[in-house]
Amino acid sequence: MVLVMAIVVAGGTAAYFKWGPGEGDSPSGSSSASAELTVRYRNDAPATGPTAKPWLEVINNSQKTVALTDVTVRYYFSAEDAAAYGANCLQTSLHCSNVTQKVGALAGSAPKADHYLQIGFTEGAGSLKPGGTTEAIGFQLYRLDHKALDQSDDRSFDAKVTHYAPSKLVTAYLRGALAWGEEPSGSAPGRAQAAPAPAAAEGVLFDDFHYSGPTDPALASNGWRARTDGGGPGIRGTWSAGNVSFPAGTGDKQNNQNNQNKQDAGETAGQVLQLRVTSDGTKGGTKQAELQRAEPDFFTGTVAARVYFSDKPTGGRNGDHINESFFTISSIGKSEKQSYSELDYEYMPNGGWGAPGPRLDTTSWRSGKQGDRTTRTQKLSLKGWHTMMITAVNGTVTYSVDGRKLFTHGGKYFPRERMGIHFSAWLVDLPFKGKRTWDMKVDWLYCKAGQAVSGAEVEKAAAEYATAGQNYVNTLPKS
Repeated sequence: MVLVMAIVVAGGTAAYFKWGPGEGDSPSGSSSASAELTVRYRNDAPATGPTAKPWLEVINNSQKTVALTDVTVRYYFSAEDAAAYGANCLQTSLHCSNVTQKVGALAGSAPKADHYLQIGFTEGAGSLKPGGTTEAIGFQLYRLDHKALDQSDDRSFDAKVTHYAPSKLVTAYLRGALAWGEEPSGSAPGRAQAAPAPAAAEGVLFDDFHYSGPTDPALASNGWRARTDGGGPGIRGTWSAGNVSFPAGTGDKQNNQNNQNKQDAGETAGQVLQLRVTSDGTKGGTKQAELQRAEPDFFTGTVAARVYFSDKPTGGRNGDHINESFFTISSIGKSEKQSYSELDYEYMPNGGWGAPGPRLDTTSWRSGKQGDRTTRTQKLSLKGWHTMMITAVNGTVTYSVDGRKLFTHGGKYFPRERMGIHFSAWLVDLPFKGKRTWDMKVDWLYCKAGQAVSGAEVEKAAAEYATAGQNYVNTLPKS
């Protein structure tokens, strides 16, 4: 008997087939009856394009319950031009917060395979009863230089498999031992077992920014949108989604160490969020960038990010009054009775509004009215990578940079309303003509609802999520 279930994916509907024991032979003709696990595969992308989109399902064929933390899956591909690759989880009934993704290099040379996408599960994914299934899990695989992929020489890719079918070209491991599929010939046979990742704590939002670009459906699925409306601040009508990107990660000592740990494990480097401002000195030739949460999912607690601030343009003449900001903001109230909250970091390396730079403004707003705020200006350069953190608990707001408190206040400027989280780079004005480019970057975002977390704890949690391949975690309470 065949059961058909529809799974809605961004832009369409995919047919998902769940079959009983003994049905559906693998492409090689081998039965799955003797295997402890079965992996079923469906392709959702052409051979050539910006992303690979394998959909996978794991089925427990054994007579025992299997903890998903004991299961590892590998999808094999051939890396082109020595490019670095990234991956993300698009959709699953297990929740993407409970699915890990890492890209690794094979030990040894094999036809059509020198790398693999390794998939694992946290404790939050639960277990599979005998005959149980993970149901469909959608993934995306892409080059970090954003060039098109050619999957025709990828071992696990099959353009013809557009409906779920067992595939022995995808392997599965149970407690590190091969339990399904055929490893690429010529590669070193191995035990694929990742350290079990704990379930994410309740009330956490973490994002390591593993996305293929501003139109990546996973970006929207994970609650983000690139700004395109015509409002302020800055040069109105110049917000461009095309100036939001996710290049390969480059960073300071901390980031380099994290990347080195990944390289030692045979994995490719990470990614960052990049917000680019381009201008020729005219409104028509100016583009600004902002990435924002689509919903106001932060109220009180801790919100932190690892941010790279630029003191000079990436290209062109210096001197712009650029604002590189990380902030939380609620919707502007339609009446004076409606609450409003805003907590801001604004870094201006060249100053702005008549004040010299470099300077960092930390500001908490009670309303959108001019001056209805409390603020503190720090005269300092923040060129490079820094951990920016805001805590709002027990009636007190504290702004900290790299663990050092810069500004604390209480009173009426404490948040009264849930806020969205934003990263933004924009120009105060256009003081001169000529082409120039500015880049602001973000390595990761971490948020803990309702609790104050130290800078050291924040950085430890971010490193642990990144190392485990938990690229996106969201266990925040619903509004």
